[in-house]
Amino acid sequence: MTMTRTTRRRWVSRTILALMGGGVLLCMIPLVSVLYTLVLNGWKSISFRFLFGEWKPVGEEGGILHAIVGSFALLIVACVFAVPIGLAKGIFLAQRGHTKLAQITRLLLDVMSGIPAIIVGVFVFTVVVHKSGFSLGLGYSMISGGLALAIIMLPIFARTTEEALRSVPKSVDEAGLALGLPRRRVVLRIILRAAMPAVLTGMFLAIARVAGEAAPLLFTAFGSNEVPHNLKQAGKWPMQPVGSLPQLLFDYARQPFPELVQQAWGAALVLVVLILGTRLATNGIARWRYGRGEQ
Repeated sequence: MTMTRTTRRRWVSRTILALMGGGVLLCMIPLVSVLYTLVLNGWKSISFRFLFGEWKPVGEEGGILHAIVGSFALLIVACVFAVPIGLAKGIFLAQRGHTKLAQITRLLLDVMSGIPAIIVGVFVFTVVVHKSGFSLGLGYSMISGGLALAIIMLPIFARTTEEALRSVPKSVDEAGLALGLPRRRVVLRIILRAAMPAVLTGMFLAIARVAGEAAPLLFTAFGSNEVPHNLKQAGKWPMQPVGSLPQLLFDYARQPFPELVQQAWGAALVLVVLILGTRLATNGIARWRYGRGEQ
């Protein structure tokens, strides 16, 4: 009877493991299919001239440097707005999550995360870009586009930060307080440091979420084929329209010219590679600087 029960349990375990492995492979099929399609159609466009060349009219083999630089600029502006606020909100929700204000904040963040990106673009256009009415009147600019992306990033980063800080054992908090350290030092020097790998992962997830957004940029950054060169006017760059890889994809993929469609495939491959490279770099830095984050 003991051998029969042991054998049955062993076969049940193997069956469950096989089902789990099959589920993982099933989930990998769309990812592999997307990557295969991008590589198959996009690698033909990849060249030094394509990556580092400036925009040129159809037939002159222009590049997408303006879109790459613009995408990085927009993400930097978005991080400047979203990361400090999201980190502060995450710390507040983790430390004061039982309060009424924290519950309302959490609900509002969940609602914000479900708002379509195009609605965010229209909102920023109304209150930031538009030149008349109740608006800041900044016009189409890098600041406007980065602000739209920051609004999308904020709820994602705030909630992932909250979960990362909650994953730190309560005993770590109590040990710091037992040593006589102020609450702010315990949170910033001990708890936040212990959760930093997960916090960085949440930040990357938020960046990856907005890196491919084109809809809000149509109403805010507007797009540009120029790469800023004049350092004397560096202070004006944030207030000027800027191009981006998602918007370039949206524009080129609709064109009747095969050359532009091919460049759209190449830009899509570049965008995916940049996101993947950023993820790997973030993971490597987190492990090197803060360890594996195991509790």
